[in-house]
Amino acid sequence: MEERSVRVYQQKTFFSRIGNTISKLLIPTKVGFNGMMISVKRNNLLKSFETFKSFESDDTAKKENLNKKYEETFTLYLESIDKYVMDSVYKKVKSGSATKFEEEALSNYYTITHLKETQYLEYKYRKQKYLLELDYETLKSTSKEKNIKRYNKFYVEKMDTLYKGILKNYSVQLADNLKTSANDKVEIYDKVFDTIEEYILNILTIKMNSDDFKVEKETLEQYDKYAKFLAGKPDSVDILEKKTIILAISRKIFTHSLPLIVAEQCYEQLLNDVRSELAHSRNDRKFKKAYKMLLMLIEEYNVNLLSTKIYWDNPKKKEEYKKFWNEYKEITSKEDEQEVELKKEILFIKDEVKKLSEEEQRYKLVLDVYKARLAELGIMKILKNSCKTLDGNYTKKKKTKRGKKCKKKTKKEA
Repeated sequence: MEERSVRVYQQKTFFSRIGNTISKLLIPTKVGFNGMMISVKRNNLLKSFETFKSFESDDTAKKENLNKKYEETFTLYLESIDKYVMDSVYKKVKSGSATKFEEEALSNYYTITHLKETQYLEYKYRKQKYLLELDYETLKSTSKEKNIKRYNKFYVEKMDTLYKGILKNYSVQLADNLKTSANDKVEIYDKVFDTIEEYILNILTIKMNSDDFKVEKETLEQYDKYAKFLAGKPDSVDILEKKTIILAISRKIFTHSLPLIVAEQCYEQLLNDVRSELAHSRNDRKFKKAYKMLLMLIEEYNVNLLSTKIYWDNPKKKEEYKKFWNEYKEITSKEDEQEVELKKEILFIKDEVKKLSEEEQRYKLVLDVYKARLAELGIMKILKNSCKTLDGNYTKKKKTKRGKKCKKKTKKEA
């Protein structure tokens, strides 16, 4: 249609401009009919959202009707974005005329759709989140600050709900020991941290840069710690430290979506990762970094999480923690900072040795590190595997992988 109009009309007359405009509307592109429909649906949604939020009367029936209208406009809005993806983006990718952003958008769309058969709840939340993110990027590209600011109020509130739904779904999976295997749990832990980090980068930053939202001072301080990892290339210990900060932020924002029992599992997973780094560090710099990280994480875990724990499955562990907590409070009440840090380190490492000794074979390497440090501080003595008697010197022989004792070769006398 466009080619014919170019051949017939050599100059841009009134009729040629009308023909070109109609052609653009009929071709489903970002600036065409689908884009126009998204804009209309978005405005309807924002009107119903603002009306519902500003309603302060005690009339329950009217409030329910306003909420119903808001939900209906939200559904229609998402459907218009979904149609845009399938009609416009898909055709552009297929014809090879899509931008890199559109190619990635379609790829992400199919990745999320793939979840429908195996994880329907995650699919439901993630698809809504994806469609909102897609239109938000489109809206930001217009650079119309007034429209963006208006949309932000709806966008942040809805995204809060969706992120909470995703994390709550992960929490249920982690709590289900029958259906979720150990390997699956490791994958879910990674998803939890990735999802919280997504929220920090995409939603928390909007809240911090807008006067319409309130962010707690403690969360802002944690974000400042997190922000230092955004530049440069972090090593494995840095990544674990970043995860610790992410988890601390989640304890303020997603308290109910990530219940204490799940947060406890996440801390334990991080502790195991740091212990592994400590046991397998190949140079002093990384060893010291991992050791410092370990002490920080132990304190974070005990002070910010276990001290708030009310229900304990094991009464014995509860009593052990009470004893630990009383010692910790006594140590931190001292005025000498150097003495406090040293005493805390000793308390933490001794507690670690006590806990990990129950699975000595699994944690043998890290236990050796702990015992060597306690010996260095004069808290423990390491005895040699040899002794002298009247009959001679005796040394404990090493074991092979099969558990058999190695035989020491001797020379026969002539």
